[in-house]
Amino acid sequence: MTGQSVKPCGEVLVTKEEDHYELCVTTSKLSKRRVYAHALTDSLSSFCEQLAMDTGCKTGDVELMSSSGAVMSSLMSHSFAWKAGRWLNLNGERLEVSFADGGVGLSPMLRRMSSNALSVKDTRPHQTKYVVVTGGVVSGLGKGVTASSLGALLKCAGFRVTSIKIDPYLNVDAGTMSPFEHGEVFTLDDGGEVDLDLGNYERFIGITLTRDNNITTGKVYQQCLERERKGEYLGKTVQVVPHVTDAIMEWIERVAHVPADGLEGPPDVCVIELGGTVGDIESSPFIEALRQFQFRVGRENMCFLHVSLVPVIGVVGEEKTKPTQHSVQQLRAVGLTADFLICRSTKPLASSTKHKLALFCHVPPDHCIGVHDVSNIYRVPLLLHHQGVTQRLLERLNLGGPDDKLEKSLLSEWISLAELVDSLVVEVSIAVVGKYTDLSDAYLSVTKALSHASFAVERKLIIKWIDSSHLDAESENTLPSAYQRAWADLRSADGILVPGGFGIRAVDGKIAAAKYARENRVPYLGVCLGFQIAVIEFARSVLGYTGAHSAEFDEEAQHNLIVFMPEGSRTHLGGTMRLGSRRTLLSSPQCRTAKLYNGATAFDERHRHRYEVNTKYLSELEEKGMKFVGKDTAGERMEVFELDEHPFYVGCQFHPEFKSRPTKPSPLFFGLLEAAVACSKQ
Repeated sequence: MTGQSVKPCGEVLVTKEEDHYELCVTTSKLSKRRVYAHALTDSLSSFCEQLAMDTGCKTGDVELMSSSGAVMSSLMSHSFAWKAGRWLNLNGERLEVSFADGGVGLSPMLRRMSSNALSVKDTRPHQTKYVVVTGGVVSGLGKGVTASSLGALLKCAGFRVTSIKIDPYLNVDAGTMSPFEHGEVFTLDDGGEVDLDLGNYERFIGITLTRDNNITTGKVYQQCLERERKGEYLGKTVQVVPHVTDAIMEWIERVAHVPADGLEGPPDVCVIELGGTVGDIESSPFIEALRQFQFRVGRENMCFLHVSLVPVIGVVGEEKTKPTQHSVQQLRAVGLTADFLICRSTKPLASSTKHKLALFCHVPPDHCIGVHDVSNIYRVPLLLHHQGVTQRLLERLNLGGPDDKLEKSLLSEWISLAELVDSLVVEVSIAVVGKYTDLSDAYLSVTKALSHASFAVERKLIIKWIDSSHLDAESENTLPSAYQRAWADLRSADGILVPGGFGIRAVDGKIAAAKYARENRVPYLGVCLGFQIAVIEFARSVLGYTGAHSAEFDEEAQHNLIVFMPEGSRTHLGGTMRLGSRRTLLSSPQCRTAKLYNGATAFDERHRHRYEVNTKYLSELEEKGMKFVGKDTAGERMEVFELDEHPFYVGCQFHPEFKSRPTKPSPLFFGLLEAAVACSKQ
């Protein structure tokens, strides 16, 4: 049912008190106004049931509706539910939602989860605890999501959490790895180029990590070799055991005591994810280090969770436990004992399967946790919690029980978020134009940032992945069907996003996408390279510089609108870009970007680039309508442009997707989605 089909016949006046909401309902179905009071963490269901009873309606006749016409789940908490634009459908009557304080009723969707202020217990444990997540059978089972979910649950229980990802490859970091090889390179505030799983940790747990939270074989060996060259081993023969394993243990213990939540003092729990699968040759030093580490810190302070696959074979649909049995045997053979089994499957795990696994894997039946495919990723922490993982994990680590009030408050936000995501039905489509579109992990943070923004505008996100090589003129002759499909997808999208990237391949297709968005008034967001190609396209089409290009692709171009940054290195690629958090200053609080950043004229975002806009052309670009409203603190580097007389045509040199969170979307991504929704209605 849409809002237009229901006539306004009453009102719900919402007043937020310190610990509860007061809802004053006015409707023809009540003889007089009636006030209902509910705790912030209560679900809507009790209110809907009481209102239905008072008005003589059925419970199902009372529905909270989003601005797009989607029905909000009755499991959503009051603190998450009441937001401007929503209305109450009372058996065909539309009750407008208004706010007693005159505010807009912002839900947690446009702020960080309130757990930041609530998640510190008064009584702190005396010893840092360690939760280790390992994997078996096959890779890609979701160890990262499992580790992130455990961190989120521990935080909900009132403990401070940090995370470590161990990657057993020889690369020093992920900075020089191809997205096709390893997915996106996630960039941190301190400039660390790390595995994408650290992005999951930051988004789920609400923490800010550093490069040291990602341990690689390359980093450890580099450290050991530097020590050897300095003579720090005093003439000893340097070996994997004890020198490499000692270095790993020292690294883990050091990083585990560094706060990641901005507060003073060490975290209570460190969640460690070991990449790869048990039995891999390259992970052997780390497994041995973890075996020794449990005796170093005490077995009672360390808990192991093993993520494994329980496949279903044949038409009978029998769940097979042998792969997990063999994986656990390998784990035990190297000296590690799983305290919990996280069993991945397509459907809920049968009780008999859990008991069989417990029998053969030396794990209690209630520690065999089934994690089946769910409707959205935000249900994974809830799935674990409902199987008793939170309570049993705390008992295993001697941390005591969770704070019930705190736990209910924070879990209600996860429940509300999961319910909101599943309730969205009205679609908004965004075309993502890039050259790594065959592997969605290559743009994981972009995908997440778009999703977060879609939650805020209450639309179901449809991403149209477009290979930019299929948009250029050459493809029209060589791949005509792919060319036609790509352009059809681009033209049908409500908004266009061109993300970051490197190299000249498929750049012409990205330029074509930027040109189409500019000329046809389609909302556009260009990130990093997408920012630069929009400048190039504008110079070609508006300034008339047909030879405009980037020095990255053609150093001899007649007009190099994009140039190499002087402090960069042309010989060493790893860690030599302009990396990490940098401040952007906006020219006016009235510009679109400032409004999206809640009026701020200065903010910090993460960067990862080695080319920049050539200031030689700045005055010409701005004279024709491309306003560079954001610059670095020295005023020398262009950070944000906005195009005059366009619904939304914005580019940014930084990567706003890296700081987007489920309940606090990136402002620029939110702006893109907001504009896309507005244009789709026209």
